[in-house]
Amino acid sequence: IELHNHQATVLGATMKRIPLIAFGIFLVPASLWAAPRSLTLDVPGMTCPTCPVTIEKALLKQPGVTGVTVHYRKKELVVAFDDTKTTAAAIMKSTASVGFPSSIAR
Repeated sequence: IELHNHQATVLGATMKRIPLIAFGIFLVPASLWAAPRSLTLDVPGMTCPTCPVTIEKALLKQPGVTGVTVHYRKKELVVAFDDTKTTAAAIMKSTASVGFPSSIAR
């Protein structure tokens, strides 16, 4: 394959030229194809005003987590994340690692 003048030339038996855009689909990083995800977690141990700060700091250090919204009175978190970089299980492990086990809200 040769790239020249915004076209890809596939060298082979037929010597056909294929527009670069046809190959562009394969050149786009997987993260652009990933849909942003959100996960709502119950965190029953979140009982003091500083608990959310501790949890939020831990989650935002995790690759793939893009945002955390805390609902302190409901003892609930909504975590925005890139599912190509992290998973729900990894997010829950992260909350547990700072002393706040969590579960997926129903």
